[in-house]
Amino acid sequence: MRAYFKSECRRWKVLFQGLHRDRRGGVSIETVLIIAAIALPILIFILKFGWPRIKAFFNQGMTDLEGGAQQAGSTP
Repeated sequence: MRAYFKSECRRWKVLFQGLHRDRRGGVSIETVLIIAAIALPILIFILKFGWPRIKAFFNQGMTDLEGGAQQAGSTP
């Protein structure tokens, strides 16, 4: 059992060392982080200030639609 654990540890160590030396994905990760840093404040602003307006617009549309359906149902 101990030999198995030792070989597994060695295998994981080699895997992580290979990942650490590989620099190919560095630019991609940096690009994603920059995009996230730009998008996050925009998303927070939209949720904080835009969402109440969007919600009110949607609720008003639903109210108008329900009122129109009731009028259509009551007209002979």
